[in-house]
Amino acid sequence: MTAALLTEAAPAKINLYLHVTGRRPDGYHLLDSLVVFAQAGDVLHYTPGPQPLHLELTGRFGKVLGHAAAGPDNLVMKAAAALRGLAGPGAAVQGGRLVLEKNLPVASGIGGGSADAAAALRLLDRAWGIGATRDVLLAESEKLGADVPVCLLSQTIRMEGIGETLNPAPTIPSCGMVLVNCGQGVSTPEVFRQRQGGFVPRATLPDAWPDARAMVETLQAQENSLEAPARAICPLISAALADIAQQPGCLMARMSGSGATCFGLFPNEGAARQAADRLADAHNAWWVWGGGLFQHP
Repeated sequence: MTAALLTEAAPAKINLYLHVTGRRPDGYHLLDSLVVFAQAGDVLHYTPGPQPLHLELTGRFGKVLGHAAAGPDNLVMKAAAALRGLAGPGAAVQGGRLVLEKNLPVASGIGGGSADAAAALRLLDRAWGIGATRDVLLAESEKLGADVPVCLLSQTIRMEGIGETLNPAPTIPSCGMVLVNCGQGVSTPEVFRQRQGGFVPRATLPDAWPDARAMVETLQAQENSLEAPARAICPLISAALADIAQQPGCLMARMSGSGATCFGLFPNEGAARQAADRLADAHNAWWVWGGGLFQHP
């Protein structure tokens, strides 16, 4: 690593609720979700250099994925290729070394790969002096995946449509969060195939909440429409939710996205960290994290 090293955070995406509101004629499901980002996340590093741009994976889950996952089909490399296509004559497009510190579980409902791609768009746009507008980057992010646009912004937002419609969200009060993943991957297409019942209406939300307890009152009237089928596929999700809910101070426990990561909301970061410590001691094979919400710089 050299003085030219540039770094970008790729925070975890959490769906505080997720309603499946309909289905388009092409088969894509329509969603309504209040999305926040946790301080937990992957980290992308870039060192410009004369060699062709390449990606290396490190961190707990980078080692699990292995070297083969760092090839051209990785979303980070696809994001880099998209930015090369945007570069004008004044851009300083270079090769070099990308290192993805993979701290988040893979295929776990918290947007890990999408967050990585979004981080690559932000980081290389800055490093290469492309200066793409937000709208241009959002258009490119849509081509990479349904969750990449919301991860590109990495801020509390209301996500609708198939993920491309991003609207202002209520102001989130101060709170703590615990994330727990049991280590079993859950297939998003399979979860959608197993979903039963009708569609869920779009939620009615206030402009803000005075505190975390008030927010939870609203959230408890909502649901994650994918939680029941995910729990049927992966029973350990139910165990994780029960263990989170039993922690002192836990205001609510729910699954994020299509699973299998679950979250708990707590009145403050300290209570969340204490709960995470207890859960990690009880389940040393699980991935557990506790802390606060990511604040966009």
